[in-house]
Amino acid sequence: MKKFKLGLVINPIAGIGGSVALKGSDGMVMHALALGAKPLANARTKLALEILLPYQDDIVIYTANDQMGEQCARELGFSVEVLYQAEHKQTNSADSQQAAQALLSQGVDIILFAGGDGTARDIANVVASDDNDYQQVPVLGIPAGCKIHSGVYAITPKAAGRIIELMVTKELVTLTTGDVMDIDESLFRQGIVKAKRYSEMKIPSELRYVQAVKSGGKESDEFVLQDIAANIIEEMNDYDDRQFIIGSGSTTAFLMAELNLVNTLLGVDIITEQSLTAADVTEAELFRAITAYQGISKLVITLIGGQGHVFGRGNQQLSPRVIRAILAQPGGRENIIIIATKAKLAALANKPLISDTGDSELDQLLAGFMPITTGYKDQVLYPLASPQ
Repeated sequence: MKKFKLGLVINPIAGIGGSVALKGSDGMVMHALALGAKPLANARTKLALEILLPYQDDIVIYTANDQMGEQCARELGFSVEVLYQAEHKQTNSADSQQAAQALLSQGVDIILFAGGDGTARDIANVVASDDNDYQQVPVLGIPAGCKIHSGVYAITPKAAGRIIELMVTKELVTLTTGDVMDIDESLFRQGIVKAKRYSEMKIPSELRYVQAVKSGGKESDEFVLQDIAANIIEEMNDYDDRQFIIGSGSTTAFLMAELNLVNTLLGVDIITEQSLTAADVTEAELFRAITAYQGISKLVITLIGGQGHVFGRGNQQLSPRVIRAILAQPGGRENIIIIATKAKLAALANKPLISDTGDSELDQLLAGFMPITTGYKDQVLYPLASPQ
């Protein structure tokens, strides 16, 4: 029987700047490593490939050497053929593109890649190029970067594995096109989101598992946001032994504006007694702040519009150990305050919110119905799901 030819490209440094508040990895790898960042792309790829372990005898993985795919696939026991050799451990954009070209030349059934929007652009530069005959080869991204605006990614690493599983078992999988988006990281670090559509690629259209293009822009219903902010500010006034960790996003930014505090739109800030005590903190700084604080730390976060992610996208500072430290305090899950307008929830079309922390036990612990603050003294219960 013909074996399924799975192409695999991992960008080993994807997302490395997230936990240390660098908001990207472009030109920042050495800085991120110096700050103690840990590469996570291979670990997230492992989550996807583990779904395929029952089908090892039916799959050959074609990939690049070392951390670009070979090591992860071999450690899991897959049959592996290395088609591209990166010359340096710190790989770059050219390595991703040359690896993708080698996979296309081999005639793989799909290219599975791990990275962020920059990696998606690298793959698209090859696959979607007018200079080749491979534009019908499907691709699928494993989300591993700081920026995941593109519509070519599975919603979680495990979801990526599920899609490949459907293909391996010859289920009917329809192809569609997904937009490749990216933003200017230099502006991103200044709190300015400027996204641009670069191209499109063929992807499997299993909508349960593939994310939508991220919805951009600020909420338009200012009155609703004022009500949400008033509710949170009232809770802040009720206690003098609370510090509030404010996650990223335009909804939480509105809260900070109502408090007349400088906000890190795409970072994490800490406020105590309605004063800013730490801005744009790293994962390590955040963990220290929680464990050293004598009172209770409350986390105020929102969801990514159009996608529904609460943890695991754009807020890598909220690591598993940070979330566990918050849950370990009196109140447990009540220390996580999710805020969103009802319009933002309705746009999810009944899809659940997603926790994709990279820690499956933690994701299961968080799963279930969560109260979402949608106005002043107004909450709705909405399901939060772990990766599938």
